[in-house]
Amino acid sequence: MLLLMSLLLCGCEGLLFFPQQQLLRNPADVGLNYQDVKITLDDGNTIHGWWLPATGRVQATVLFAHGNAENISTHLASVYWLPAQGVNVLLIDYRGYGQSSGSPSIVSAQADVTAGLAWLATQASAHDTPWFVLGQSLGASVAGVAVARSANKYPNMAGVILDAGFSRYGDIAQEVAAGNWLTWPFQCLARWGMPDGQDLIDEVAAIAPLPLLLIHGRQDPVVPYAHAVALYEAAQPPRRLLSYDGGHIETFNQTSSAAQNREQLLDFIGAAGKAWRQSH
Repeated sequence: MLLLMSLLLCGCEGLLFFPQQQLLRNPADVGLNYQDVKITLDDGNTIHGWWLPATGRVQATVLFAHGNAENISTHLASVYWLPAQGVNVLLIDYRGYGQSSGSPSIVSAQADVTAGLAWLATQASAHDTPWFVLGQSLGASVAGVAVARSANKYPNMAGVILDAGFSRYGDIAQEVAAGNWLTWPFQCLARWGMPDGQDLIDEVAAIAPLPLLLIHGRQDPVVPYAHAVALYEAAQPPRRLLSYDGGHIETFNQTSSAAQNREQLLDFIGAAGKAWRQSH
C-alpha cells in the first residue's frame, strides 16, 4: 500500500498501471475452449486477448476490460462463468500487459478497448449478437470513456457494465494519499499529478441511450462507494446501480452475494439484449 501511495504521488501517469507479463494460466486450465487473439494497432503494437465462445444458444457478446494490475490470466475469474450462460467473451490486455506490446497509458488503454470492439466487428460469431462492455476498476473508467466516445460507431452495442469504477483520477489519488499519515500532507500533489480530460464522471452521461449498469461493493477499500453514487447521479437514464456487501471487484466470486450478482448481470444482459433485438 505504501508503494502504491508513493507511486501516485510521483505524478507519473504510467505508474497508474501495474502490468504483469507472465500469464499464470489460460482458459483451458478451467475447462474452457478459447482462441488466442492478436490485434494489430495503428502504431504497430499488438494487443493480446482471449476469445471465449459461448456454449449452447448465444445470447450476447461481452468485451471485458480488467483493472490496473496483472493481466487477463488473473482476471479470468470474473468472467469465466459467462460462456456457459450463452455469452461470448473477449478479454483483452492493454498495451504492456501480458503478451501485448507497447506501454500503457490512459489514452492508449481507451484505444485498446476501441480496438477490441473493432475486432468484434470482424467476427461472424458476434455479428448477430448484442454487445456489452464490462469494465472493472480502472477498466471501468477506461472502458466507460471509450464507449461514451465511440459507441455510435458500433450498431451492435447494447449496454455497458461498469464495476467499481472511480469518478476522477484525481479524486482516487487524493483519497489514497489521505488514507495514510505518511502521504496525507501530499494529497493535493497526488490529485494534481493525475491526467486531465479523461475522467469518467465527465463522460458517463454520453453513454445514454445505451443502458448502463453500475456495480459497487459497499465495503470497497480501494475505490470508496461514494464514487458509484457520484457516477450514478452524473449518468443519464436508463441506468441502474447494483450495490452489494463486499469489497473491491469481489462482485462475481468472493462474496456471499456472488450468485445473486451473477443473476443480476444476466438479467441486465437479457433485458438490454432483448431491447436491442427489437430495435434491429
